[in-house]
Amino acid sequence: MSFVRDTYLVETPPPGMNVGVLGWLRGNLFSSASNTLLTLFGMYVLWTVVPPLIEWALLDAVWQGSGREACLVEGAGACWAFVAAKFGQFIYGTYTFEERWRVDLAFLAGALTVGLLMIERMPGRRYIAVFGLLIYPVIAYILLTGGRFGLPEVETTLWGGLLLTFVVASVGIVVSFPLGIVLALGRRSQMPVMRVLSVIYIEAWRGVPLITVLFMASVMLPLFLPAGTNFDKLLRVLIGVALFSSAYMAEVVRGGLQAIPRGQYEAASALGLGFWQANLLIIMPQALRLVIPGIVNTFIGLFKDTTLVMIVGLFDFLGSIQVNFSDANWATPQTAATGYAFAALVYWIICYSMSRYSMRLEARLNEGTRRA
Repeated sequence: MSFVRDTYLVETPPPGMNVGVLGWLRGNLFSSASNTLLTLFGMYVLWTVVPPLIEWALLDAVWQGSGREACLVEGAGACWAFVAAKFGQFIYGTYTFEERWRVDLAFLAGALTVGLLMIERMPGRRYIAVFGLLIYPVIAYILLTGGRFGLPEVETTLWGGLLLTFVVASVGIVVSFPLGIVLALGRRSQMPVMRVLSVIYIEAWRGVPLITVLFMASVMLPLFLPAGTNFDKLLRVLIGVALFSSAYMAEVVRGGLQAIPRGQYEAASALGLGFWQANLLIIMPQALRLVIPGIVNTFIGLFKDTTLVMIVGLFDFLGSIQVNFSDANWATPQTAATGYAFAALVYWIICYSMSRYSMRLEARLNEGTRRA
């Protein structure tokens, strides 16, 4: 005996605890006893930390003032007036005041180039990339250093602040990336000499800290040069940073090369492609796509490691902030905390932007490999 319904049931909505805000909370924050405890603990931490931080950074903060007296008010929070007064030095260092427009122009041209490259459907992106890699560095160098086309010369010893941070980081990134690829290919080469040289280079640079490299490049290197031979301190730092970061980049790229199936190499050989053609057209595009997170992680680490140039007497963004702590006109209990908070905010914004763009790029490049 069986029963067959001859009418449809009335459609009813799903239980309220499984959809909407309540459903999300139940599924993500209170799905189990352990998750519930962790959620409650996290809420307690946020309740303990966030309100006092907001009160210090915003509600009780001092936003205007021309000296320390403005931030010495009882109960005063962050001294943002200090940041406003010293903002120019944080960005330009001691760069000649009348020539700072050149830095602004270089920043604007660089930001415009990067912005256009980030637009996926931008026509002529290839030419924009060539401009950014070959032409823009020359234009930026002429603008920043001067001495040509009627521009007064500005010595690199006057560079500092965010300008110096961007210069060191961008040069390190642009140089270390292709050099790291060459080293990764050399370490996997079938030629013993090339492989041994690549291994020695990578392990030698990875075996010493960056602060030692900077110290050697700035202080020790001139001792080994012929008498009377010397070159710019910033140039020495740029070379040291680029060579150091290229060793780490080589290992990241090598990880991507090892993840490529052997069949891809065999298919390239079957097509009659040579070593460089196979790597340029088939192997390397797949390897780089696999290691995008590692590459961006290396870039972010390099950007933050630029703070170490203070050891050789160059004052980057963080160094410029620390130097201004000694200004007696702004000596308050909140000055140092406010300066470090401002530095942390700027570093976080830049690094987070790099991370988000890498995630977007990774998702776009992996669209063809997703399973339906």
